[in-house]
Amino acid sequence: MLTIRQDIPEGLLNLQAHELYKQLNGPTLFRLPGRHTPPLFISVLLHGNEPVGWNAIRDILYRYQNKELPRSLSLFVGNIEAAQFHQRHLEHQPDFNRIWQFDTGNSVKDADSTPEYRMAQQVFETMAGAGLFACVDVHNNTGLNPHYACVNKLETPFLHLAMLFGRIVIYFTRPQGVLSLAFSRLAPSVTLECGQPNNPRGEAHAIEYLTACLNLSEIPAHEVAKNDIELFHTVAIVRIAPGMTVGFQEDELDLRLIDNIDHLNFRELPFNTLIGWQKDQRELVLRTADEQDHEVSDRYFHLDGNALRISRPVMPSMLTRNIQVIHQDCLCYLMERLVLPDPAASNCNKTKQATLNSP
Repeated sequence: MLTIRQDIPEGLLNLQAHELYKQLNGPTLFRLPGRHTPPLFISVLLHGNEPVGWNAIRDILYRYQNKELPRSLSLFVGNIEAAQFHQRHLEHQPDFNRIWQFDTGNSVKDADSTPEYRMAQQVFETMAGAGLFACVDVHNNTGLNPHYACVNKLETPFLHLAMLFGRIVIYFTRPQGVLSLAFSRLAPSVTLECGQPNNPRGEAHAIEYLTACLNLSEIPAHEVAKNDIELFHTVAIVRIAPGMTVGFQEDELDLRLIDNIDHLNFRELPFNTLIGWQKDQRELVLRTADEQDHEVSDRYFHLDGNALRISRPVMPSMLTRNIQVIHQDCLCYLMERLVLPDPAASNCNKTKQATLNSP
């Protein structure tokens, strides 16, 4: 399923994301030389309706057509078939950002089940053999969200790579199977969330960031100052129960959401915040999984008559009015603030401990 190329075919950089099928047969890994090694790995179009990554990297590659890249680049262009139809993924496909789940032997779980899983394994093994400088997976999202970067490890290089994009950083370990989680074994890895599709500001931000990454000689090793970062921890994923209908306005829906649901993103919601209304007042139609995949809906939501409300202060992200995305992915993620230890205090404690332990 995977094509590996050492060049950019003529005319490819003139194509929009939905036109790539005209020159590419499917998922393609471009391995391009540059002045420095190891390569930077960039992933775009894991979701076919999120063109910001392709738009950014084609702008960069267009400017470097006649000169050497500052760093070798491995560019993975993902779901070209879904991009043709402006869809996250097609009905017969798995989500391309849920197929990167590896066991300790670096083999994909259920690798024989679909060509997509085998393709993911081939990409990962190819890049594991090459060595990596860093990994950047570029996305849009459908709701009203600020630009932010996500990490899967709270290690200094990961945080510096994320903060190069902005102050807002989200740490998550679920869902499993996302590309950045797999590649975090190989190098510092981030997922970029660049706002809604076809927004020039999101594309400009991605271009600026990817250009900076290509020109980095090294990722800083000094500790991150806690005042320089707004760090959040994803504690739960909220989905709609199978078979339930969700939407806006219609009274017969199993869950009718408030009209401005996406305005709640990145707001610290107080107890009893209204989310919507349920037709069935006996049990929640939400399915909420924590980091251990335990069902925890009752911890975060409750029914007040037919009104669905928040049960504890929490901050959502990725809330959207796109019903298809709600069913294909989730209603939202729930986050809590996370404070890094102060490096100065940590060093002071180490010094005190060393003094106490000295003869």
